[in-house]
Amino acid sequence: MIDLHTHSNCSDGSMTPRELIIHAKQSGLAAIALTDHDTTEGIDEALKTGKEVGLCVIPGVEFSTEEVRQVHILGFFIDHRCEALQKAFAIQQAEREENFAQYLVNFEKNGFPMTREEVLAHAPSGHVGRAHYAKVMMDKGYVCSVKDAFDRYLSIGMPLYIKRKVMLPQDAIGLIHEAGGLAFFAHPHQTKLCDEELYRLMCRLKDAGLDGIEGYYPEYNNEMGEKFRSWAKKLDLMLSGGSDFHADMKPHIQIGTGIEGNLYVPDELLLPMRASLQK
Repeated sequence: MIDLHTHSNCSDGSMTPRELIIHAKQSGLAAIALTDHDTTEGIDEALKTGKEVGLCVIPGVEFSTEEVRQVHILGFFIDHRCEALQKAFAIQQAEREENFAQYLVNFEKNGFPMTREEVLAHAPSGHVGRAHYAKVMMDKGYVCSVKDAFDRYLSIGMPLYIKRKVMLPQDAIGLIHEAGGLAFFAHPHQTKLCDEELYRLMCRLKDAGLDGIEGYYPEYNNEMGEKFRSWAKKLDLMLSGGSDFHADMKPHIQIGTGIEGNLYVPDELLLPMRASLQK
């Protein structure tokens, strides 16, 4: 099996890229994609470790975007040194810094004070995301777990969530293609759109060059997974799948197997991706 959605401590995971690849190998995976949020900082280390341990490592990224709702776009097989990508990441990082300051004010105002230093203690790369705030909330006893923090406060639409200023998904798709990669719609259910609106969004993204949909994901129930896989077939889109592994930042999710073993991503999904790239 494979896992095409994982994060290192270069974004909001807790393992270094090297630790992540070794863990993937020890877990029996045949291939893994490192898809950190808005950065490719860990790709070189991941590729090097993959060669050392004999594991196929796919250079990837996860873009935060917005079109009607927040949309995450995964890029696979990218040239991680692409200049256009790096310029976009610099803009995204500046926006994250602004968002960081807003979150600290919001936490204080709502009775959950935390300092910049407390958050950065969980983000050695300086790349701060909601999982880091959740970790501090757990440390300080505001919540009982990272999942609890997201469920009650930090998920989209929850009281402490702050909307970010981000690019359009169409722009992310273009950047991924410019970097020689393939663009996939990550966990579409998290948009919280009704089926009709979500399908229309997928059609717009298909027109913009979207290559595929994340058809296997630990938060999907059977009906949801079947729906997204059928939409992919109807729209002639490829499928990807992954755990969204963050290690200690989201300890209820295991690499390759998801939540309590509810995930299995077949390595056959890589065949149409490689064929598309060869074209």
